[in-house]
Amino acid sequence: MNAATDIAPTPVGANSAPGGSGGASPKTRRPRTMLGFVATRRVVEIILCLILGVGSALLFYGANFGLDMVHSQLGAQDISFPAKGSPALAPTEFPGLQQYAGEKVDTGPKAKAYANQFIAAHLKAVAGGKTYSQVSELSRAAPTDAKLTGQVATLFKGETLRGLLLYAWGWSVVSTLALYAAIAALIGFIIMLGVTIGDFVADPRIAAHHLVPDES
Repeated sequence: MNAATDIAPTPVGANSAPGGSGGASPKTRRPRTMLGFVATRRVVEIILCLILGVGSALLFYGANFGLDMVHSQLGAQDISFPAKGSPALAPTEFPGLQQYAGEKVDTGPKAKAYANQFIAAHLKAVAGGKTYSQVSELSRAAPTDAKLTGQVATLFKGETLRGLLLYAWGWSVVSTLALYAAIAALIGFIIMLGVTIGDFVADPRIAAHHLVPDES
């Protein structure tokens, strides 16, 4: 008997997968890829929800703190606009302040109006439109001039108060912008939370669909 006939032929394809190479077929790696994508997407969505939620809370806190601080500090100064019809608030001289007549300066916009329209107008009349620094320089050159000394004191007090009021107005603007940003972040958080919950409900179905072997 020929020895060659004793060796059984090796079945074609017994040691190789379709396609001529060993290892798993592409379709066995497909579910792993899909599940990895689902897991990564869920992690990203959770992180975004946390960022938007925490960011919104911090912005709301900062906005409320700033606005409350401005209101309380201005209220402590007890500054009020002259009453309606008062000569100190003549419509011809202060047309933009008539809406605030008789009211307390307790908000940022009122502080800005009082500083830029009421105080500024009176400061211009103190020394013919000269600023504190200009009059102060003149006073140093003539230290015995009582009029210049009085103007320096008046301008210093007026410009200091005006600066403080504008500072309060600036913080009110920043706090208001923070409030708008907080509302936007809250809306984004609600949307992102809905998307995340929806994906947690839908993703198992998607994964199951992709895990079905391809029988074609």
